[in-house]
Amino acid sequence: MKVAFGFKPHSGWAVLVAIAAGRSGRVELIDRRRIALVDDGEGSWAKQPYHAAQRAQRDEPGARDEAERLVARGVESARRLAIREVRDAARRIAASGHEVAAGAVLMSDPLPDWSVDEILAVHVRMHKAEGVLFREALARAVSRCGLRLVQLSDRKLQAEAAAALGAGVAQALSQIDRLRQSCGAPWGQDQKDAALAAWIALRRAAKSA
Repeated sequence: MKVAFGFKPHSGWAVLVAIAAGRSGRVELIDRRRIALVDDGEGSWAKQPYHAAQRAQRDEPGARDEAERLVARGVESARRLAIREVRDAARRIAASGHEVAAGAVLMSDPLPDWSVDEILAVHVRMHKAEGVLFREALARAVSRCGLRLVQLSDRKLQAEAAAALGAGVAQALSQIDRLRQSCGAPWGQDQKDAALAAWIALRRAAKSA
């Protein structure tokens, strides 16, 4: 069957849900797991590289180069791990006899063209930048792994679903909610959002085939 991934990212990790549309038109859950976007050996700083960069500047005023190196290191680590996790997930699906058609990533609003210094100057910008970092790493990984990338607005997911699924959106939401009966916990909002994103990606992939 054709399978689509849905990713709900957080700082340092993401929820992955893989679904397929069965012959009856009902959604089938193929995979569900939490994936790591931070290496265990990196320490907690890698979850919040901008915060780590700010601490480096605070401890050693004028350490601008070190702050930028920490941010670059965090970005590179997230990208590397995202590619590893997406590739491994796609291989598992292929080994089970299915084909991954697309990957949907729930995105936040893009960052303005801020420099590292400008981000570190305002605390709320650091949180925003770190949220964007892991989402963009996953989106990049989906493309790098040769999958069709579908980027969806996390804040506007319901509207995105209505536009993609039309009159079928209510049925989709009902089926996704009932998946808990077969898969058990955890099946909270993160998993439901990731499943809905995957369903949208699957529908778009089918229309473009």
